[in-house]
Amino acid sequence: MITDEEFLRISAYMKQHYGIDLSQKKVIVNGRLEKHIKGGGWRNFNDFMDAVEKEPSGVQAKTLVNLLTTNHTYFMREFEHFDYFKGVVLPWIKKKENARKDVRIWCGAASTGEEPYMIAMVLSDFFGLDRSHWDTKLLATDISTKVLKQAIAGVYTADKLEKLPPAWKKHFFQDMGGGQYRVKEELKKEVLFRQFNLMEPFPFKKKMHTIFLRNVMIYFDEKTKRELVRKVYNALEPGGYLFIGTTETLDRDDAPFQIIQPSVFRKKEG
Repeated sequence: MITDEEFLRISAYMKQHYGIDLSQKKVIVNGRLEKHIKGGGWRNFNDFMDAVEKEPSGVQAKTLVNLLTTNHTYFMREFEHFDYFKGVVLPWIKKKENARKDVRIWCGAASTGEEPYMIAMVLSDFFGLDRSHWDTKLLATDISTKVLKQAIAGVYTADKLEKLPPAWKKHFFQDMGGGQYRVKEELKKEVLFRQFNLMEPFPFKKKMHTIFLRNVMIYFDEKTKRELVRKVYNALEPGGYLFIGTTETLDRDDAPFQIIQPSVFRKKEG
């Protein structure tokens, strides 16, 4: 069982390096790490943390992040966002970028890939036959290498796809049998998956038209969240959109976003 001292050490490490606030989640931290620590031959949580902090390869640090970040998602989650994205945001981008044909979208909490693939399907549906003239590739990042590996593989069980329109399921997925479906290559190549820590400086050369940062800020304390929201605001094109989770909130004092809907925000047009 994790001691108070060990828990404080782990939660401080996660907060310092990844901005993730685990201060009220002692039972979860214990439950997710205990088996790994016993199986790895460490005597206790402190021994494991010594390995995390001293190992030059960073393998155990990655393992710690993979074990402590929650990833629950499915296709069509909070679909009202995708309706708005297709009906309002994409027509704005298409008009704005008609000369350059360059669409810049970032999904900052890619998890196991359902959300970025969902965005890619909406893009395909919107641009249709015209898509070959546009650069519609989107960037999808996550802190966890474990979930990114699943996302890149693009294999999902039937229950994950049950809310998808049948035409999309048929067009974008290959039935592998045994209740498993794989994302077809034409959709896979539209998503660029990368490991990225949201606490680091954003590396974008160009500003984004739309940023999806859904259901990730719930893991941050208020100060970290404020700093992240400012970075996101600065990374957006004038008029660009931010989507957050429908249960999340955003303080207008953090950045001067215009509220479109409770979980949809827009940067003022220049």
